[in-house]
Amino acid sequence: MTVRKAWVVAGAVGGAGLGLVMLLVVGVYVVAGNLANEVGGGTKTLAKGAVPAAYRELVQKWGNMCPAINPALLAAQLYQESGFNPKAQSAAAAQGIAQFIPGTWATHGVDGDGDGDKDVWDPNDAIPSAAAYDCSLASYVKNVRGNLTENMLASYNAGAYAVIKYGGVPPYSETRNYVKTITTLEESFAAPVSRVDPSEQAAGAISYAQKKLGTPYLWGGDGTAEDNGQFDCSGLTKAAYESVRITLPRVANDQYNAGPHPSRDELLPGDLVFFSDDLGNSRAIRHVGIYVGGGYMIDAPRTGAVIRFDRIDTPDYFGATRVTEDGAKALPTTV
Repeated sequence: MTVRKAWVVAGAVGGAGLGLVMLLVVGVYVVAGNLANEVGGGTKTLAKGAVPAAYRELVQKWGNMCPAINPALLAAQLYQESGFNPKAQSAAAAQGIAQFIPGTWATHGVDGDGDGDKDVWDPNDAIPSAAAYDCSLASYVKNVRGNLTENMLASYNAGAYAVIKYGGVPPYSETRNYVKTITTLEESFAAPVSRVDPSEQAAGAISYAQKKLGTPYLWGGDGTAEDNGQFDCSGLTKAAYESVRITLPRVANDQYNAGPHPSRDELLPGDLVFFSDDLGNSRAIRHVGIYVGGGYMIDAPRTGAVIRFDRIDTPDYFGATRVTEDGAKALPTTV
């Protein structure tokens, strides 16, 4: 860690030349090799701030309702369904934070908070109901070969009958994509229990961002001709990863879920680093940059400033995401 800190700080202070990019390329993989054999342990818990504080305790509690689910998986489903919006309503009449349709709610809704009613709009009922529904589906397919969690998710999408009929996840592209999406998103809600693998595309994303140093900030800027090649913070990070063929959402708080979350002392160049005035809620994230090592990031800070190197260790530092191609693909198009 000390070696990486030394070379990145030297590059940041010395300028934005090609040497820094080459060091980043080498540094990412040297550090990755050093970390490869370090494995942690412990039970699966939620990553810091990944679930809004109002729902974290509910998700942590009910996500352990049965062996087929865990808190991170339950969080991934809620995020996919509603973006943690308890007032969400779809065109198909799905309602609330867990997006139950009326017929399913009538059968599987539970009084999670024991207040005498089952309210689909109340997360205190809807989140326990989502967990209970998952566990019911798991019980239907418990004797089917294969992974119980994947079979449960397939049942959620295609029905338990299809899973039983095919002896596992059925050969429907929609169902297989759903299973992959939720299990991939699960990684972005789970606190890592081992070192997070480095991103293969990190150096390319940094190289792109480095070439934009000195470019004036533009709120809403995506770097297009119409924007005169200018960016805001999330426009820069989106463009940097698009340069290595990874498509991120447009806004910073959605980019947070594009992969697992390394701790502060496990950061590697290329990680996205996030900032918020509410450190308990990833949906409140308001700023993002690309980490380059040594406690520095490249970011587009604010109106009147230019893309530059900034320190990350500030009181509003929220956390980091190691972007993965699968993680980015798993994100819902609307949240």
